Amino acid sequence: MRKKIAIALPKGGVGKTTTALNLAASLALAEKKTLLIDFDPSGTCTTSMGFKQSDLKGDIFQVFSFTKSIENVIHKTEIDYLDLIPCSISTGETEERISRLTRNIYLFDNLLNQDVLLKYEFILIDCPPYLRGLTTVALSASNSVLLPVKAGHFSIMALLKMNAHIRWVKENINSGLKIEGILLTMYEANTKAWELTKKAISEYFEDNLLKTIIPKNIALTEAEFHRRPSVLIDASAKGSAAYINLAKEIIDNNQ
Repeated sequence: MRKKIAIALPKGGVGKTTTALNLAASLALAEKKTLLIDFDPSGTCTTSMGFKQSDLKGDIFQVFSFTKSIENVIHKTEIDYLDLIPCSISTGETEERISRLTRNIYLFDNLLNQDVLLKYEFILIDCPPYLRGLTTVALSASNSVLLPVKAGHFSIMALLKMNAHIRWVKENINSGLKIEGILLTMYEANTKAWELTKKAISEYFEDNLLKTIIPKNIALTEAEFHRRPSVLIDASAKGSAAYINLAKEIIDNNQ
């Protein structure tokens, strides 16, 4: 089993990076060899894993520019089974350069199929909160896409937009792309907003809804200040336990 999963939605604040971090850590704790790729020029995933810019020996976009090999930008983390390919925090100027570098839609797919990465059972790609450019590149190289969604009308609109884009990618670039699942994040039971959100998701995407739900939990927020995945700080917290269950669900779904 070898699975490349993009974590994406064209909306900020839905828990993409939190999901990428804690799912990657949970898969690693289950002794699944996992590679986490920070594909967002904000570099949030990298800093949330505890890396400072001065710690980095290279990043994913140096691979795209052919100044580093992908093997040379893999960083070990504090978890035995988890490695990271980071992204350096960029400026507007470097984001424009990144955009030019990633116009070759198939380059990332070729990079992820290099022999040095064949040892990983799961490769997770933390995408930026927009569709064109980097997210499309990630989708072109992935087997599936995980869609974190929180309560709200705009989240539903983003999900519909994302679904249309996934269909376009399947028809034009990557026919094997599938939806890994829709993940409800920051969930608060017995609220009207979530009642309406779940109803809308069930209407359009019932078959794609994952069983695991990530509750709104202060432990996940506090973990950001510690710059570590929540599952490493307090595995018994409701949010951490939910991500551990998510890893189990994804492992089971990919047996």
